Amino acid sequence: MSLSKYLDPKNDVAFKKIFGTEKNKDILIHFINDVLEMKGKNKIQSVEFLSPVQDPEIAYQKQSIVDVLCKDASGVQYIIEMQISPSKGFEKRAQYYAAKAYGRQAARGSDGMGLYCNLKKIIFIAILDCILFPDKESYKSDHIILDKVTYENDLKDFSFTFIELPKFKKKPGDKLDNILQKWCYFFKYADQTSESDLQKLIESDLIIKRAYEALDQFGWSEQELLSYEEQQKRILDHQSMLDAALDKGMSIGLEKGKIEGKIETAKNLLLEGFDIDIIERATGLSRADILSLQHEIKTTN
Repeated sequence: MSLSKYLDPKNDVAFKKIFGTEKNKDILIHFINDVLEMKGKNKIQSVEFLSPVQDPEIAYQKQSIVDVLCKDASGVQYIIEMQISPSKGFEKRAQYYAAKAYGRQAARGSDGMGLYCNLKKIIFIAILDCILFPDKESYKSDHIILDKVTYENDLKDFSFTFIELPKFKKKPGDKLDNILQKWCYFFKYADQTSESDLQKLIESDLIIKRAYEALDQFGWSEQELLSYEEQQKRILDHQSMLDAALDKGMSIGLEKGKIEGKIETAKNLLLEGFDIDIIERATGLSRADILSLQHEIKTTN
């Protein structure tokens, strides 16, 4: 396959350039409408960017990128997040961010009982380059709060949509049947797409073409490309650390009993300076158990 001139939209620098800038706000609006299947009068027409919920340092440490927090004309807020690597408890973190954004509305509001009546809906959209729900077959899942008996959606202020790219099975050359598939293909294969194949892929969907144009590296400044490459290096370094931790965990686990092997693996990885999130994934031990082992190592050294 020939080298593509389009960059990887999963890189946070590229993602923010496409979906987090005033210049490309129309792309963000179309993306939200397409993913949430907004039709007619329900389609959002404009958005206002807000400050991201998540602290940038936490985002870097967890390989979790909260790229966009915005609200539409009615005040409904949208959190758009790209998750690159597997992360234990991501679904809980999604709920935490949504709740935090919801609570911040009250903090900025007026006093009195009318305060809570004015809280607006929070919609969380995540694109994941990993599997979050292994028992679900579909690459897109929508989650809302329902009454257990009647299945009525009385509590309407939270909804979560997850797109798991590894479950999207279309490959280069396959026909794309709808706009959601075109977005999924964009996230999964944009950096492998040749210019000659682009028109066949996008057909009449001009907003998808705009998204590819925003990824065209020949339109990027030298500083933007440098930032992109630095982020790519961080992603690859993190993946290498994760692979090394998993390999070491498997080899030690084969040599010793299951529990003993996990504990020994965790200790070795702690001594080598691996992040606790990586050790959790490599060993299957709980965070509390790993922190206890970390304390034990500190007190004995």
